[in-house]
Amino acid sequence: MIRNFLFSFFFYFGIVFICIIYLPSLILPYKVTLTGGKLMGHWAKFCLVFFLSTKIVVKGNENILNGEKFFIACSHQSMFETFFLQTIFNSPVFILKKELLKIPIFGWYLKKIKSISIDRNKIKRENLSFYEKIKRSYEYSNRPVIIFPQATRLSPEDRSDFKKGASKIYEILKIKCQPIAINSGNVWPKKGPLSPKKTLTISILEPINENLEQKHFLQLLQKNIYRELDNLN
Repeated sequence: MIRNFLFSFFFYFGIVFICIIYLPSLILPYKVTLTGGKLMGHWAKFCLVFFLSTKIVVKGNENILNGEKFFIACSHQSMFETFFLQTIFNSPVFILKKELLKIPIFGWYLKKIKSISIDRNKIKRENLSFYEKIKRSYEYSNRPVIIFPQATRLSPEDRSDFKKGASKIYEILKIKCQPIAINSGNVWPKKGPLSPKKTLTISILEPINENLEQKHFLQLLQKNIYRELDNLN
């Protein structure tokens, strides 16, 4: 319990501190704000390692795509991946639920770094501009778009079907997908206490090529990520 308290206290204190010292970046070019996101990613790793004795392993670096555009599809079990993946990739453009933009101060940063939000309470027709924003981001930026196809944080054993949004993005962008499996929920679950002295693995899988049929792509993505999570567990 002491480890949990110390981690939570220092982690959130550090995030708030970074938000405060980066306030001037809100009126500066957004690339300055992006450095704050990377700093948060390194801080999340430090707190896990220092307070919870977590061993953090990154495997599959050789699978990272270079010299071409791609989008990332990642499993989602905890807050960890939303911070740490910024340290591995070129400041990904996050696709997130609109409610996060309403968080005081933190939501300002999400807007500043050009995150793309979707209102899950609205019908499909009213969210059509969502995919247009993703396409514009792809066309005018070298930052990869990142989506969590499970749509929300799930427990490590949950194998719910992926949402169709990932396959829609795949169809629209017509670029390769970089799948990632992370077993972060074994250490930092959505609910309940954190678990010390465990291994947290970020597994970067082989890319999925473009031009597959949408349904086939989604099935392949889900199969590859869940198979890797089963291996990590």
